[in-house]
Amino acid sequence: MRDGVTRGSAGYRGLVPLTVLTGFLGSGKTTLLNRWLRDRRLAGCAVLVNEFGEIGLDHAVLEPLDGAPVLLANGCICCAIRDDLREALWRLDERRRRGEIPAYTHVVIETTGVADPAPIIATLLNDPGLRHRYRLGTVFATVDAVNGARDLARRAEARKQVACADMVFVTKTDLAAPAAAMDAIRALNSHARIVKADAADAGWVARADIYAARARAAEVTAWLGAGHAGDSGHAHGMPYASSHVVLDAALDWSAFGLWLTMLLHVHGDRILRVKGLLNIAGSDTPVVINGVQHLVHPPFHLRRWPDQDRRSRLVFITEGLPPATLGASLAAFNALGVRLSPAAGSSS
Repeated sequence: MRDGVTRGSAGYRGLVPLTVLTGFLGSGKTTLLNRWLRDRRLAGCAVLVNEFGEIGLDHAVLEPLDGAPVLLANGCICCAIRDDLREALWRLDERRRRGEIPAYTHVVIETTGVADPAPIIATLLNDPGLRHRYRLGTVFATVDAVNGARDLARRAEARKQVACADMVFVTKTDLAAPAAAMDAIRALNSHARIVKADAADAGWVARADIYAARARAAEVTAWLGAGHAGDSGHAHGMPYASSHVVLDAALDWSAFGLWLTMLLHVHGDRILRVKGLLNIAGSDTPVVINGVQHLVHPPFHLRRWPDQDRRSRLVFITEGLPPATLGASLAAFNALGVRLSPAAGSSS
């Protein structure tokens, strides 16, 4: 979906979920991936990595398949990304359809250490062909306890990786206390769940998927609950801000869709993430939205409200976009008679 919002998530059923694993150079994402790839709970998973040379798997674990994908002992299919990501995913799907490789039920994509994950996410959400085969599940980032706070202060790539993440794994906690790294992560992305990497087993790949029915309410509660405590404007002078908007009145779906579409059209390059739990007029259950820059995942209904609060709640992570701009956008719609007023005390 591009620059817009549509209702319903039926189109996501049957699509292969994609997990993006990102993290700055030396942050330990390859070590984490190595551990996951030895876990049989990832059987049936396809893994796209940058180069096999970075994966420290024993040669006995690998079994070449026609010189391209590699079948791991735990049932995973592992491929090196040597071409465009879109083409790699297309080829993987075509080989599966022709029976050249085993069927897979999940894909993990490991980025390079200096990659901006936003274009990767945009490719997954925006390419018409990929959207009929795959869906974005969760974005993981790794930050190490030794150098992570310094990397986040000095390197824009590291900040972008954390800002786009749904969950951040703190690595190397056996070498340094994680407090400084965790504080730096919260300053950039107060809505991400932070987990020590030694507790990050392969089960997180499935458990953290916001579109997995059994995990939906827990994931929504986690990133909404972090918003109130973590909204602190710009982090350490950096151009990133986290904002939490609360809307009292039940929303007209068309009016809300128009507002969000216009907001993303004008400011999408500076809105890294937007997530929301919405009270839509005429609906007994809340609607969840989740987007990256100009693109919004197909919204879906939860079976029930996760708590007693029935107000609509939105969280934004922005780059170079003052939180007050979101409030001004809401005010402009209010002037036109659209009921999207934020509740008193909202950070916008």
